[in-house]
Amino acid sequence: MITARNDSLYLGLNKNNYKHISMELLNEKFALKTGKNHLCFTKGKGGIPIIDIKNKYATAIISLQGAHVLSWIPEGEEEVIWLSEDASFKSGKSIRGGIPICWPWFGGHKTIKHFPAHGFARTTLWEMICTEALDDGRTRVTFTTQPQADNDDMWPPETTVQYQVTIGKKLEMELVTHNNGSEPIIIGQALHSYFNVGDVSKVLLHGLDDTDYLDKLENFRLKVQHGPVYINEEVDRIYVDTVRECVIEDKTLKRNIIINKCGSRSTVVWNPWIETANKMGDLGEEGYKKMLCVESSNAAEDVVTIEPGKGHHLWVQYQIQKN
Repeated sequence: MITARNDSLYLGLNKNNYKHISMELLNEKFALKTGKNHLCFTKGKGGIPIIDIKNKYATAIISLQGAHVLSWIPEGEEEVIWLSEDASFKSGKSIRGGIPICWPWFGGHKTIKHFPAHGFARTTLWEMICTEALDDGRTRVTFTTQPQADNDDMWPPETTVQYQVTIGKKLEMELVTHNNGSEPIIIGQALHSYFNVGDVSKVLLHGLDDTDYLDKLENFRLKVQHGPVYINEEVDRIYVDTVRECVIEDKTLKRNIIINKCGSRSTVVWNPWIETANKMGDLGEEGYKKMLCVESSNAAEDVVTIEPGKGHHLWVQYQIQKN
């Protein structure tokens, strides 16, 4: 029997209200302690509320700002999600690393230049809808968010969004956008996942062979991938019209990270390498060596049109395989 806590709690009307959120109230409404399935709320770095999850399969940490997955460690494994040692944990500021949600656009806004890159979802407080201890021992949390004082003018009209994260041997995430209006809407999006690797220069990324990509470092010049992707310089690419499974082969940590997705027709691959990393200020000392972003997305020409009364599901699954 599934154990669930689903007394919806709205967290605030502006990005500063997290400082006044009661951990006691959150735990009263949503904490779980069922067998080996534990979930509780506490304050993390910068006072930002976080969810600590532990079950028989894995541990995880999720920030309520951005519904941002900060950690996922399957039982017996090393950390899968990379988080910068110099990440900033401040109200309304994006966190370097983890799995930020880019929504409702990817990259810069096409028409309004002062709107934040990658949208506002990754810096917005999300509302808890439900926490569940599933029958098979996994843990599931469900979030939503809505227009707030600092993002109302950026919000797609008459749109709702929901995000569900399931923690187990596999990490599953589903971002659902629904158009409640009478006109089509267009969104771009990505789960901007930073993966923890032993040495990025020794990593091979499989699954994109013979795929066209836009090279953002050469003014979006269209190129074709030949063989696996390897990193020995700055890489910032949007692989287009691709739905295949991707595999990060990590020779140093002796494991593969298997990435499956649905509702995404583009994959972004990014590593800033040395020069750009040094300019960023929040990547940590030689942090670029330990991370690789492989992002399941709807970007560039793969943006999504959602008709009135319809919804779109972006679903992503990660799992570890020893090699």
